[in-house]
Amino acid sequence: MYRDALREAIDEEMARDKTVFIIGEGIAERGGSYKVTEGLLAKYGPKRVRDTPIAEAGMIGVGVGAAIAGARPIVEILYVDFAMLGMDMLVNQAAKFRLMTGGDGRVPFVMRTQGGTGGGVAAQHSQSLEALFYHIPGLKVVMPSVPADAKGLLKYALRQSDPVMFLEHKHLYMTKGLVPEGEHIIEFGKADIKRPGKDVTIIAWSNMIPRALEAAAKLAEEGIDAEVLDPRTLVPLDKEAILTSVAKTNRVVIVQEAVRRGGVASDIASIIQEEAFYQLDAPIEIVAGLNIPVPFNLELEKASVPQVPGIMAAVRRSLHLAPAAIAAQ
Repeated sequence: MYRDALREAIDEEMARDKTVFIIGEGIAERGGSYKVTEGLLAKYGPKRVRDTPIAEAGMIGVGVGAAIAGARPIVEILYVDFAMLGMDMLVNQAAKFRLMTGGDGRVPFVMRTQGGTGGGVAAQHSQSLEALFYHIPGLKVVMPSVPADAKGLLKYALRQSDPVMFLEHKHLYMTKGLVPEGEHIIEFGKADIKRPGKDVTIIAWSNMIPRALEAAAKLAEEGIDAEVLDPRTLVPLDKEAILTSVAKTNRVVIVQEAVRRGGVASDIASIIQEEAFYQLDAPIEIVAGLNIPVPFNLELEKASVPQVPGIMAAVRRSLHLAPAAIAAQ
């Protein structure tokens, strides 16, 4: 499972490097709310696997300070929504420390947290906030969608000298997938084609990948061959892979769970428009969350973020296929 792949990555890196430690709320004795850190306390002890008070600003400050001092901390924030309490440390300290020390300083800090909708946990526990971190020079932003990527990217993150925002999704922890045996590391900035295709490129990340793949499978029944591209890391972004896919399919649909306004999808669309405009045969489509706080009601929550039918409809629009034309095929 996705959560087991994350645990393997942490376990292997803690065994390899004694400067790696993890702190967070309920991550030691309880093994974390999503059981990612289960068993690590017994193996590495309370100095390296440490429960904290409910104090996100303090946790992030401790992590950033420890990283500057030479350790490799993992700070687990239960919900990405709560990371807002530590934004000064992340934005004004961790992200800028290397520049403000003339390149001498390093901040090998990883913040693991989860976001996204699911389960009716309402507006303060359901946000997708990757665009906030994406906007800040100096922060790496990682959003794996499958277990193999989760392990490989987290191991790579724990060997970096710059701060990494490692954003997981609450609906992915129990998903399953094959993970290579032995040393498995995935370099940042390397997108992955989750499904090859020739008619349209669907760019998605995190929990939108399973929905994009489901949409692509259903579209295949209509004779539409969709390629699904997963950037895996938003910073650095694999522009070359995106532009190569666009050159092949000539149509693009970008799917993000986050609200539409000011989102990463809009920035990716601008890159495509600037660098591959003459290769497009249709306007770029963006399927995104509504510009509203996420509702508590389960049906309203579902309606507030992209679903498979909406992704399929955007693909059909990019191919200039009306519903009547689909029915006639």
